[in-house]
Amino acid sequence: MVVLASAGGNTVPAIARLVQADEDTIRQVIHRFREMGMASLDPQWAGGRPRQISPDEEQHIVETANTRPEKLGRPFTRWSIRKLADHLRLHATRRVRIGRERLRQILQRHRITFQRTKTWKESTDPHRDAKLARIEYVSSSFPQRVFAFDEFGPLARCHHRIILGGDTGAVAAST
Repeated sequence: MVVLASAGGNTVPAIARLVQADEDTIRQVIHRFREMGMASLDPQWAGGRPRQISPDEEQHIVETANTRPEKLGRPFTRWSIRKLADHLRLHATRRVRIGRERLRQILQRHRITFQRTKTWKESTDPHRDAKLARIEYVSSSFPQRVFAFDEFGPLARCHHRIILGGDTGAVAAST
Protein backbone atom coordinates (compact mmCIF):
# COMPACT_ATOMS: atom_id res chain seq x y z
CA MET A 1 0.00 0.00 0.00
CA VAL A 2 2.91 2.35 0.80
CA VAL A 3 4.52 1.77 -2.60
CA LEU A 4 1.22 2.26 -4.45
CA ALA A 5 0.47 5.47 -2.56
CA SER A 6 3.98 6.77 -3.30
CA ALA A 7 3.63 5.89 -6.99
CA GLY A 8 0.31 7.74 -6.98
CA GLY A 9 2.09 10.94 -6.00
CA ASN A 10 1.17 11.11 -2.29
CA THR A 11 3.61 12.72 0.11
CA VAL A 12 5.34 10.81 2.91
CA PRO A 13 3.34 12.55 5.68
CA ALA A 14 0.07 11.73 3.86
CA ILE A 15 1.06 8.06 3.45
CA ALA A 16 2.12 7.88 7.12
CA ARG A 17 -1.31 9.16 8.19
CA LEU A 18 -3.01 6.74 5.80
CA VAL A 19 -1.28 3.60 7.12
CA GLN A 20 -0.81 4.95 10.66
CA ALA A 21 2.97 4.54 10.65
CA ASP A 22 6.00 6.69 11.35
CA GLU A 23 7.28 8.86 8.49
CA ASP A 24 10.79 7.38 8.81
CA THR A 25 9.35 3.88 8.37
CA ILE A 26 7.53 5.02 5.21
CA ARG A 27 10.76 6.51 3.82
CA GLN A 28 12.64 3.23 4.55
CA VAL A 29 10.00 1.21 2.67
CA ILE A 30 10.10 3.53 -0.34
CA HIS A 31 13.94 3.62 -0.49
CA ARG A 32 14.15 -0.14 -0.09
CA PHE A 33 11.65 -0.62 -2.94
CA ARG A 34 13.71 1.66 -5.18
CA GLU A 35 16.86 -0.35 -4.37
CA MET A 36 15.50 -3.91 -4.50
CA GLY A 37 12.30 -3.71 -6.49
CA MET A 38 9.60 -6.33 -5.86
CA ALA A 39 11.96 -8.44 -3.70
CA SER A 40 11.68 -5.79 -0.98
CA LEU A 41 8.01 -6.71 -0.54
CA ASP A 42 8.96 -10.24 0.59
CA PRO A 43 10.97 -9.72 3.78
CA GLN A 44 13.31 -12.49 4.92
CA TRP A 45 12.39 -12.12 8.58
CA ALA A 46 9.18 -13.05 10.31
CA GLY A 47 9.37 -10.51 13.08
CA GLY A 48 8.51 -11.16 16.68
CA ARG A 49 10.69 -12.35 19.50
CA PRO A 50 13.67 -14.55 18.57
CA ARG A 51 13.40 -18.26 19.27
CA GLN A 52 14.39 -19.01 22.85
CA ILE A 53 14.02 -22.83 22.88
CA SER A 54 16.80 -24.65 21.02
CA PRO A 55 16.14 -27.95 19.20
CA ASP A 56 18.14 -29.75 21.93
CA GLU A 57 15.98 -28.21 24.63
CA GLU A 58 12.84 -29.14 22.69
CA GLN A 59 14.04 -32.76 22.48
CA HIS A 60 14.71 -32.69 26.24
CA ILE A 61 11.17 -31.39 26.83
CA VAL A 62 9.67 -34.21 24.71
CA GLU A 63 11.76 -36.86 26.48
CA THR A 64 10.76 -35.51 29.89
CA ALA A 65 7.08 -35.41 28.90
CA ASN A 66 7.27 -39.06 27.79
CA THR A 67 8.88 -40.14 31.09
CA ARG A 68 6.72 -41.04 34.08
CA PRO A 69 7.05 -38.39 36.81
CA GLU A 70 7.78 -41.07 39.42
CA LYS A 71 10.99 -42.02 37.58
CA LEU A 72 12.15 -38.41 37.87
CA GLY A 73 11.46 -38.29 41.59
CA ARG A 74 8.21 -36.35 41.37
CA PRO A 75 5.36 -37.30 43.76
CA PHE A 76 2.62 -37.72 41.15
CA THR A 77 1.70 -40.27 38.49
CA ARG A 78 0.87 -38.12 35.45
CA TRP A 79 2.11 -34.81 34.04
CA SER A 80 -0.01 -31.74 33.53
CA ILE A 81 1.16 -28.72 31.56
CA ARG A 82 1.64 -26.74 34.79
CA LYS A 83 3.52 -29.54 36.58
CA LEU A 84 5.78 -30.22 33.59
CA ALA A 85 6.61 -26.52 33.14
CA ASP A 86 7.44 -26.22 36.85
CA HIS A 87 9.57 -29.38 36.76
CA LEU A 88 11.51 -28.19 33.69
CA ARG A 89 12.15 -24.81 35.32
CA LEU A 90 13.01 -25.92 38.86
CA HIS A 91 13.76 -29.63 39.23
CA ALA A 92 15.16 -30.97 35.97
CA THR A 93 18.85 -31.78 35.62
CA ARG A 94 18.76 -29.57 32.53
CA ARG A 95 16.65 -26.54 33.33
CA VAL A 96 14.48 -24.97 30.65
CA ARG A 97 12.46 -21.80 31.16
CA ILE A 98 9.27 -22.17 29.15
CA GLY A 99 5.76 -20.79 29.41
CA ARG A 100 2.69 -23.01 29.55
CA GLU A 101 1.38 -21.95 26.13
CA ARG A 102 4.73 -22.55 24.39
CA LEU A 103 5.01 -25.91 26.17
CA ARG A 104 1.48 -26.83 25.03
CA GLN A 105 2.42 -25.94 21.43
CA ILE A 106 5.56 -28.10 21.52
CA LEU A 107 3.68 -31.06 23.00
CA GLN A 108 0.89 -30.68 20.45
CA ARG A 109 3.40 -30.65 17.58
CA HIS A 110 4.85 -33.93 18.92
CA ARG A 111 1.32 -35.36 19.48
CA ILE A 112 1.74 -35.64 23.25
CA THR A 113 -1.42 -35.19 25.30
CA PHE A 114 -2.07 -35.41 29.00
CA GLN A 115 -5.35 -36.93 30.06
CA ARG A 116 -6.69 -36.06 33.49
CA THR A 117 -6.77 -39.07 35.78
CA LYS A 118 -10.26 -39.38 37.25
CA THR A 119 -9.48 -42.12 39.76
CA TRP A 120 -6.28 -43.91 40.57
CA LYS A 121 -5.42 -46.92 42.66
CA GLU A 122 -1.79 -47.65 43.32
CA SER A 123 -0.70 -51.25 43.01
CA THR A 124 0.56 -53.13 46.04
CA ASP A 125 2.38 -55.65 43.85
CA PRO A 126 6.05 -55.84 44.97
CA HIS A 127 7.07 -56.54 41.34
CA ARG A 128 5.12 -53.55 39.96
CA ASP A 129 8.16 -51.53 38.82
CA ALA A 130 9.68 -54.49 36.99
CA LYS A 131 6.36 -55.22 35.26
CA LEU A 132 5.90 -51.57 34.25
CA ALA A 133 9.45 -51.45 32.92
CA ARG A 134 8.78 -54.57 30.87
CA ILE A 135 5.55 -53.13 29.45
CA GLU A 136 7.32 -49.86 28.53
CA TYR A 137 10.19 -51.81 26.95
CA VAL A 138 7.87 -53.99 24.86
CA SER A 139 5.63 -51.12 23.73
CA SER A 140 8.60 -48.93 22.75
CA SER A 141 10.57 -51.76 21.09
CA PHE A 142 7.64 -52.97 18.99
CA PRO A 143 5.66 -49.84 18.02
CA GLN A 144 4.06 -51.56 15.02
CA ARG A 145 2.31 -54.13 17.22
CA VAL A 146 -0.79 -53.73 19.34
CA PHE A 147 -0.84 -55.06 22.88
CA ALA A 148 -3.87 -55.45 25.11
CA PHE A 149 -3.39 -55.44 28.86
CA ASP A 150 -6.16 -56.62 31.16
CA GLU A 151 -6.77 -54.03 33.85
CA PHE A 152 -8.70 -56.43 36.09
CA GLY A 153 -6.14 -59.22 36.31
CA PRO A 154 -7.00 -62.92 36.24
CA LEU A 155 -10.59 -63.82 37.04
CA ALA A 156 -11.19 -66.49 39.64
CA ARG A 157 -13.16 -69.57 38.67
CA CYS A 158 -16.65 -69.37 40.09
CA HIS A 159 -18.81 -72.43 40.79
CA HIS A 160 -22.46 -71.92 40.03
CA ARG A 161 -25.43 -74.20 40.51
CA ILE A 162 -27.65 -74.22 37.51
CA ILE A 163 -31.09 -75.76 37.73
CA LEU A 164 -32.25 -77.26 34.51
CA GLY A 165 -35.95 -76.92 33.91
CA GLY A 166 -38.34 -79.69 33.17
CA ASP A 167 -40.04 -82.40 35.22
CA THR A 168 -36.82 -84.16 36.24
CA GLY A 169 -35.51 -81.27 38.34
CA ALA A 170 -31.99 -82.12 37.20
CA VAL A 171 -29.17 -80.05 38.58
CA ALA A 172 -25.95 -79.39 36.69
CA ALA A 173 -22.88 -77.82 38.20
CA SER A 174 -20.69 -75.64 36.10
CA THR A 175 -17.15 -74.68 36.83
